Amino acid sequence: MTDPFGNEQGPRLECSDDPSSRGHRETPDVNDAWIADRMKHIDASGIRKAFDMAKAMKDPINLSIGLPDFDVADPVKSAAIGAIEGGFNAYTQTQGIPELRDKLQSAVDAEFRHADRQVLITSGTSGALLLALCCVVDPGDEVIIFDPYFVMYRHLVTLAGGTSVLVDTYPDFRIDLAKVAAAITPKTKCLIVNSPTNPTGAVASSDEMAALARLCRERDILLISDEVYRAFCFDEPFATPATSNEDVLVVDGFSKSHGMTGWRLGYAHGPARLIQEMAKLQQFSYVCAPSIVQKAGVVALDQDLSAQVDAYKRKRDAVVAALGDLYEIARPGGAFYAFPRAPWGTATEFVAEAIRRSLLIIPGNVFSRRDTHFRISYAVDDNTLARGLEVLKGLARDPR
Repeated sequence: MTDPFGNEQGPRLECSDDPSSRGHRETPDVNDAWIADRMKHIDASGIRKAFDMAKAMKDPINLSIGLPDFDVADPVKSAAIGAIEGGFNAYTQTQGIPELRDKLQSAVDAEFRHADRQVLITSGTSGALLLALCCVVDPGDEVIIFDPYFVMYRHLVTLAGGTSVLVDTYPDFRIDLAKVAAAITPKTKCLIVNSPTNPTGAVASSDEMAALARLCRERDILLISDEVYRAFCFDEPFATPATSNEDVLVVDGFSKSHGMTGWRLGYAHGPARLIQEMAKLQQFSYVCAPSIVQKAGVVALDQDLSAQVDAYKRKRDAVVAALGDLYEIARPGGAFYAFPRAPWGTATEFVAEAIRRSLLIIPGNVFSRRDTHFRISYAVDDNTLARGLEVLKGLARDPR
């Protein structure tokens, strides 16, 4: 038995080749012995399954994928093409090309004025997160993650040998410092915070971030701040905990802000001692971020993003206006997601009915211990969003 995204809900079964067999028997895969035990705790992404489903569906209304609907700016494309044609196709320095690293370092220095904050260019924000956790987490260490969470966090912690400790943020998706403090144990090594947040669109206030930064400093816990959506703050200025704590590690990138998801360009900045360890590990893993993309990143930093931000703010307002009276929904303050509560049944049941109506959305249990909410991505064209919202209006009443 499977859920709408093909996740197995029971033991794997295999049909017997014996014609006298009248049923199924549970058998292990022949080559299971090859697979590391850690992989038993890492599931295929429900988001990727939705992506595959969309390809197989006829005219789907796809509100499932966190993929910007705007294209890479022409000057950025030209920079990448120019790098290729100019022969800039070899490995770069592990830390990143000087033009990009220096430009980012100048911006970081101007914002934070920390004496000991260095920049590392990485292969995507995900690459930065993996490097950081592998450099920090020992087997048995605990990493605090806010629930709901970006799907990658728990699995990267598992890969590093750590244990995820989830801190609940329902129903408004705000940071409760008392809950965080209660979750800290002698095994706590670090904490991951994401604002604006995937999947909820919540934006932490400057007071919340400052208090979290102080707590981590007092308890000697590394705070990792995932700021890949920082460009998309609609109601309040973006707040980073690195303002209040020099030891915060920030990971960021160009995927969401510049529509460069497939280009795999990210960066991290933080204490030099940690950045140097991450650079050392990058030498033996990613080697470096793609050379031609780094050249494009230099140009991307000069692009005006205001039109994209304004467009997503307008789409956010359309989602809240359409669903606010029908669904329990915390008003998103940023990113390009909303996380309403399913008005009937579990989120998985609700999403199954949505899929039957050609609407692809993601059940909340992909991001959470709970199966009560679902994620909408409004990073789509206006027509697709309008079609999806009409289906959701019709789904507000239990059709069963």
